[in-house]
Amino acid sequence: MLVERGLQVMNVEVVGDAYAIASNYLRRTGAIADSFLTNERLLEIIVEMFQRGEMNRLRLANKAIAKFEAVELV
Repeated sequence: MLVERGLQVMNVEVVGDAYAIASNYLRRTGAIADSFLTNERLLEIIVEMFQRGEMNRLRLANKAIAKFEAVELV
């Protein structure tokens, strides 16, 4: 049970770190508003990729940025 809790906390940390990296970049480029509110679409993209098996926070952030920007251009 403790191992499961430890893994769950680690999962939240990876997703949180990836979101922080991606949102910081997107705020600096002006793609999302500079506010303290969570961008739900960006978070959904990161969580979806994480659930598919991507565990590297930097790769998660980079892929999420690319996907977020691709949708904005369409």
